[in-house]
Amino acid sequence: MRTNRSVALCWCLALLTLQAMAGAEPSDRLAIVGGRLIDGLSGQASTDAVVLVEGETITAVGGREIIPPGTRLIDLGSATLLPGLIDTHVHPLMLGDDYQIDHLRRSSAYKALRGLAAVQRGLEAGWTSLRTVGTADVFYAPVDVKRVIDEGLFHGPRLAVAGHYISITGGGGDINFTSPEQSLIADGLIVDGVDEVRRAIRQEVKYGSDWIKLLVTGAFMSAGDNPKDVHFSPEELAVAMEEANRLNVPVMAHAHSAEGIKMAVRAGVRSIEHGTFIDAEGIELMLQNGTYLVPTMYIGDYYIEEMADSEAQKKMVELSAKYRDEFFENIGNAIRAGVKVALGSDFGADPVLQSREFGSLIEAGMTPMQAIKAGTSVAAELLQWQDRVGSIAPGRLADIIAVAGDPLADISELERVVFVMKGGEVIKASTQ
Repeated sequence: MRTNRSVALCWCLALLTLQAMAGAEPSDRLAIVGGRLIDGLSGQASTDAVVLVEGETITAVGGREIIPPGTRLIDLGSATLLPGLIDTHVHPLMLGDDYQIDHLRRSSAYKALRGLAAVQRGLEAGWTSLRTVGTADVFYAPVDVKRVIDEGLFHGPRLAVAGHYISITGGGGDINFTSPEQSLIADGLIVDGVDEVRRAIRQEVKYGSDWIKLLVTGAFMSAGDNPKDVHFSPEELAVAMEEANRLNVPVMAHAHSAEGIKMAVRAGVRSIEHGTFIDAEGIELMLQNGTYLVPTMYIGDYYIEEMADSEAQKKMVELSAKYRDEFFENIGNAIRAGVKVALGSDFGADPVLQSREFGSLIEAGMTPMQAIKAGTSVAAELLQWQDRVGSIAPGRLADIIAVAGDPLADISELERVVFVMKGGEVIKASTQ
């Protein structure tokens, strides 16, 4: 059956699928036809789906009866249509497992080009929107990648960008494994005290960051710090939020420890990244404040299974194995309590690995439909883009993907996206 679906879809696409209806005049209106639609909003899929697109916008959703005469068709047969996928935690400039010193080996210009290639691969795999969250560069290469895409110089996904992670001395954004005689530039912005925090946020905004990322606790992947430690003081957090709010820029908090999570939520951050040791009090605070959780779970399994011999990530492997069951249980508690969970992978340049985060969300307690919404409509809400992307509905931008099978029955279908449209432009039409 799977082979037959793929063959049928291949014929549809091989025949161009942009077909004029018989006897009709050419039209700028498109009708995308599929066997099934998951719109990112409803609780169940609909069948025999049609999405009308004019220019870059969705104008109608329904059955074949809504197709006006003269409309060009993109007939995807029995494929499932979905909103473009959104990953809210990516590091597209990072290369290899020894990322903490990789920025010392390669220029900012090189990393910008490499990052552009990475996000383009993501777009072609169905990731039409990404939030980059500080990514291994001393300067502002992630912002430059966003700029050239926004200016139309290169194709790529929609990007929200935090240029750097902001960390204390000795924190997860610092370099903590060299001798004190060395003077190396960390890829994070290192700040101590309220004045330096304020200045760092102003600098991020000055150079184009539209998000602020604070490393409120230690990290799993960086050497010389403990993820259970809280790093920023309450005073520093308060000033960070005051300055970010004044400049109208949202804040995400990298936070593993239970106390760090609660401090960040009380301070007013929009999202908690990771949330490994979240407790019942932290869950309740997140519910009260409407804080989003971006748990980034699959990356731990990836390092346990694929990178066990990595010397650079020995700490990551050990801690991920030690705390995996506790982590998944804690995130499951947050899901069951109703915390708003958005998909974030913590990967950079492998869209298949990004897609495996859906399976981790399901393992933690989501239904397949909840997991898909975490990577579409809920992620769009986190980015404050819900009026533009994350769902297939009239008035939304035509960010539409398709997979050959049914992702509600097999979530791994999202690793094999066969059709991608961004803003009404066909990016990919292939079964490969």
